[in-house]
Amino acid sequence: MKDLLLIALFAALGAGAAGLVGWPAVRQLRRRSVALSLFAVAVVTVAAMTAGTLAVAQAMFLSHHDLGVVITVTCMAAVVSLLTAAVLGRQVVAGSRALTLAARTVGSEDGFAAPHAPLGAELAELSAELAATSARLAESRQREQALESSRRELVAWISHDLRTPLAGLRAMAEALEDGVAEEPARYHARIRTEVDRLTGMVDDLFELSRIQAGALTLSLSRVSVYDLVGDAIAGAHPLARERGVRLTGDRVEPAPVHVDGREITRVLGNLLVNAIRSTPADGVVAVAARREADRVVLSVTDGCGGIPEADLLRVFETGWRGGAARTPRPARSGAVQHHGDTGAGLGLAIVRGIVEAHAGWASVRNVAGGCCFEIALPAAPVPAG
Repeated sequence: MKDLLLIALFAALGAGAAGLVGWPAVRQLRRRSVALSLFAVAVVTVAAMTAGTLAVAQAMFLSHHDLGVVITVTCMAAVVSLLTAAVLGRQVVAGSRALTLAARTVGSEDGFAAPHAPLGAELAELSAELAATSARLAESRQREQALESSRRELVAWISHDLRTPLAGLRAMAEALEDGVAEEPARYHARIRTEVDRLTGMVDDLFELSRIQAGALTLSLSRVSVYDLVGDAIAGAHPLARERGVRLTGDRVEPAPVHVDGREITRVLGNLLVNAIRSTPADGVVAVAARREADRVVLSVTDGCGGIPEADLLRVFETGWRGGAARTPRPARSGAVQHHGDTGAGLGLAIVRGIVEAHAGWASVRNVAGGCCFEIALPAAPVPAG
């Protein structure tokens, strides 16, 4: 046991001396190439092993022949170890350079191009993360392009919708100013109508800007679905009577919801006005509500004739309007126009924004003779006791 302890002591002294000499070199190379650092670590390791072996050999007073054998074996092991470290270092550097070149493709139009050469576990994990990051960037870019396209479309439509009433207001004001208006009261009523229309457009723009900026403040409370539907139908009844459309709300389940009553009334009002204007005279617009787990789903079904499948995914986009919706249909016209957002194309975008602010969802689907808009809202919790 004493001999083993002495051998361990001499080996530790020799290896420790080599390690102390090599440690400054390893620290100096920590910011250099990975291959060079790996090679330096291998050199220090081999030097420590060799020094320890030689120290033990000298302490054991080996013969020259035996000492030569030990030195030869140690040198061969050192050479193989250093060659192996050099090869591994080159492989790591090659993988790192390949990954560096591949990283330049992150966010490009073609997407991330992963290296073809096999990579170590850590570099492979980094490559997978770069691929995921590239996919997120591509998705973000597509979203940004869609928003930019929607913004341009919205600005063009708003410019058109503002230009028309403003030109009419100017013409009527000039006629009143010049005294050529035969019925000033009719002109005043028309001016009031156009001003109300412009005010509604400005209110919609302000509401949408609050929604998109995340500044929509909700005052949540327990509200009866009956009250929400009743208020919405009462507000839309004059327009429905003018258009010759019948409103029904006899399929509303008694399910309270936890919402901002004022905002949801606006949502239902937007859906009802949109449905009424898209439904022909003598048609029916039906409002219903049903409980589904922890949600209450409200639906508005109209007789617009359906929405083209290609447009179903765009209905709630900012600025989207059906082709025929840009020119409002006269009252009591028998023609069916496709469902489209009225005004500046903001109503349905506001609907989705308000509903999503309530942690709900809005959707649309075609049904027989028309389409059905649905919004899901959080159901009110059952009172304790």
